[in-house]
Amino acid sequence: MNRSLTDKILLAVVVVLAAALVYAVYGTLEAPVVNAGDWAPDFKVVTEQGQTLTPSNFPGKLMVLNFWASWCAPCVEETPSLNQFARVMAPQGVVVLGVSVDKNEKLYKQFLQRFQIDFKTSRDPNADIPSMYGTFQFPDSYIIDPKGHVVEKIINAQNWMDPQFIAHIQKML
Repeated sequence: MNRSLTDKILLAVVVVLAAALVYAVYGTLEAPVVNAGDWAPDFKVVTEQGQTLTPSNFPGKLMVLNFWASWCAPCVEETPSLNQFARVMAPQGVVVLGVSVDKNEKLYKQFLQRFQIDFKTSRDPNADIPSMYGTFQFPDSYIIDPKGHVVEKIINAQNWMDPQFIAHIQKML
């Protein structure tokens, strides 16, 4: 074989290997995004009361997993209705779990006191759990059925006490 043909073959091999490397690395850079129909990623949180919770702690319940932050204006807007929703819907088999991405624990606790939060909450300052869901905008909520499927994803503030929304949730029960 002549030198020119060998160089071309080596160049082709290098190009193919480089393309494979780029493809493999690109696949790891994409953030996972959980949507309706997907399995909800499993997680573990420790609540303000020191209780360790996972989705399996709520068998037979519809879970609303709400990611929020005290500095997020839409989160502030929706919190009163989410808090009321949690109280009203708990007897019907709905559990609300709020996960805050606040880095500042003092601001987080002030928020809980200000709104007198009744639902279970936890602080995830590194946003590990929201990252598992592909959440980068707050508030972001996932309605998860008792089997662990995400049945709905709600991005941005929601009026949780809207009668049409309540009827929609009751159909899921």
